[in-house]
Amino acid sequence: MNRERALDLLRRVAAGELAADAAADALAVSPLEDLGFATIDHHRAVRLGFPEVILAAGKTTEQVVEIADRIAARRDGFLVTRADANVRRALAERIPTVELNDLGRTVYLQPDKEVPQGTGTVLVVTAGTSDLPVAEEAAVTLRALGNCVERLTDVGVAGIHRLLSRSDVLTRAAVVIVVAGMEGALPSVVGGIVRVPVIAVPTSVGYGASFGGIAALLGMLNSCAAGVTVVNIDNGFGAAYAASRITHS
Repeated sequence: MNRERALDLLRRVAAGELAADAAADALAVSPLEDLGFATIDHHRAVRLGFPEVILAAGKTTEQVVEIADRIAARRDGFLVTRADANVRRALAERIPTVELNDLGRTVYLQPDKEVPQGTGTVLVVTAGTSDLPVAEEAAVTLRALGNCVERLTDVGVAGIHRLLSRSDVLTRAAVVIVVAGMEGALPSVVGGIVRVPVIAVPTSVGYGASFGGIAALLGMLNSCAAGVTVVNIDNGFGAAYAASRITHS
């Protein structure tokens, strides 16, 4: 059950096309489903606009498939993040219509009804090719949430002319997500160019002193560019969800 389907039921009742009892029966489906190992929140789409997202990390393949299967049965569609090769393969065998993104480690099933579209384009910028897995997680999440997505890849500060030559792409975006490892300098540069919200994603890419992304995280938190917001290390999903709330506000 999503918000659009609930509104459609209410409109049909108001127009006299559907009996109130029938609408009540459709809405009465339990919002919670206890699987023993998980409790699925089926009404999250009504509250937040998108169904519960399945984090595959830490779950068995069988658990992920069962959760996804139960959500799909309600025609809401689903998004699975951090899905390893076994999970992606199992979901594709179970539901052949899913969309797989091996680089971003995501599995996406489109819902029956179109997701409300956000305003403008969200640009996902990567400092280097090694940052692409996190960027792709963000890009897939953005599209699942109803956003127009554009990508700008491998434009880090080691060759800043690559970024500056694409100022047209930067300035037409509604929100910019910047994904960078190493010292995490790119979001500060982007934040000094664009007037729209910038969401920085530090990645765990980097040599020894990067401390698994902590150096990039601290660099972004200490950005001298005003208005740069930072999410946690490798959290492309979180950056995309925040950007989508901006474009849907």
